[in-house]
Amino acid sequence: MNWWRDAVIYQVYPRSFADSDGDGIGDLLGLVDKLDYLANTLGVDAIWLCPVYPSPQIDFGYDISDHTAIDPVFGTDADFAELITAAHARGLKLIIDFVPNHTSDQHPWFQESRAGKDNPKRDWYVWADPRPDGTPPSNWTSEQGGSTWEFDQATGQYYLHSFHRTQPDVNWRNPELRAAMLKVLRHWLDRGVDGFRIDVLHLIAKDPAFTDNPPRPLPAPNGTDLQHPDYDTQWHLHDRLHPDLDGYITEIRALLDEYTARTGQERIAIGEVEAMPWTAATRFLGAQLNGVHFTFNFDFLETRWHAKALRAAIGAQEAALPPDAWPNYVLSNHDRPRLPTRLGPEHTRVAALLLLTLRGTPTLYYGEELGLSDLPIPRERWQDPLGRDQVRGPMPWTSTEHTTWLPANAHYLANTVESQLADPHSTLTLYCRLLALRRANPALHRGDYQALAGLPEHCLAYLRGTPAHTLAVLLNLGPDPATITLPRPGNALLSTSGTAPDGTRSEFQVPAHAGLIVALTRR
Repeated sequence: MNWWRDAVIYQVYPRSFADSDGDGIGDLLGLVDKLDYLANTLGVDAIWLCPVYPSPQIDFGYDISDHTAIDPVFGTDADFAELITAAHARGLKLIIDFVPNHTSDQHPWFQESRAGKDNPKRDWYVWADPRPDGTPPSNWTSEQGGSTWEFDQATGQYYLHSFHRTQPDVNWRNPELRAAMLKVLRHWLDRGVDGFRIDVLHLIAKDPAFTDNPPRPLPAPNGTDLQHPDYDTQWHLHDRLHPDLDGYITEIRALLDEYTARTGQERIAIGEVEAMPWTAATRFLGAQLNGVHFTFNFDFLETRWHAKALRAAIGAQEAALPPDAWPNYVLSNHDRPRLPTRLGPEHTRVAALLLLTLRGTPTLYYGEELGLSDLPIPRERWQDPLGRDQVRGPMPWTSTEHTTWLPANAHYLANTVESQLADPHSTLTLYCRLLALRRANPALHRGDYQALAGLPEHCLAYLRGTPAHTLAVLLNLGPDPATITLPRPGNALLSTSGTAPDGTRSEFQVPAHAGLIVALTRR
């Protein structure tokens, strides 16, 4: 049990990962073909698979029209069964997306709901009358711009959509809707999945009175530096995080625990929640740790890339988590700029060391191990309305250019799995070494975390320890070499910049934008 505490999770965006039939779109059998790479070459422990459900693909799979089927573009139900069997045979866990906040407007549930006010499924979605002046029921804004309310001419009411207007929000206050969502979970648990990443979990409970959100002063004159400028003009106090949320989360967890107890196969829930202070984020874990097993740490992903800021963010999570709760770290995903684009390519290797040596469960985004940057796509060629195509480029397996749903560029074709495996100094080789070292050293996956003080300005260092072994992780995020003195001598095991220095010593010079792992001598 608690396999997830030791695991490294690898996120697969299926459209872009591996194409088995040559149609330019990645699929389930393509993923099956690459399981040996994930399990044995790279050495991860679990796969998080983004949606493969039937969908009109307005939001590229997060607008679901059937929760319990496989979209033919990705394969068949039999292909999914083969994926589970093949993954488990290699010791890999399979986590899939559960999208509880909304569906596609093409989902049969919504087709019934919008058919009329007296339809039995009307209350499965969030409907409301206009205000007396005909305007939407509240001022709530969408992450994709504009109001979250869409007027339905046929019934004279508005329906709520936290995202695109084709993604109506379901109503978790309706017990029949909740039962239907839990039935979806049961379907996939019966198929053998090991857990769920729960999409936008913070959104599923809203204020039933539709109270207006207060305005939020923009931190910049025009807000153009914000990820969602229109959305970020409000404090979102009433369209999320309603107190009912806690009961919904424990209901989901109880179902997972039921399957764990009955089958002996531990099933987990990972919450995707917006970036927030850890004092607030611990709510999702449940008062008795009977909520999600952990949440993705977007607060860390959005932390300024500076040693002092990162040290504070790590310390905040460590201090806020209750006893027996577990941290998580993530630096990339399918919605955010890739790490070299966001931070600069010179930080790629030291970021890998940070991610894979902190206390907690790290999550890698496919291609992160290759040091891939965003794929430059002109706005006029965007397929995704928010331009997220740029972080979802094709996984470059070989240097032979293939036709894919998004075109590869020279950067992608110069950083293939094939070429990097042949290069002992490549980013992929570094990730393989780090993952092997992590797996071999209990101090790195279950050890305590202790930050070191008195460091040069751009440096971050910490100890990871068990009673038997202590490792020191030294990171220099600055542009110049720096010297770090450890509390006792040690031997360098790994350097991100080349050969680790020889000999037992207490003082180590760390090159610019580089890091070391040092095994300390016993006291």
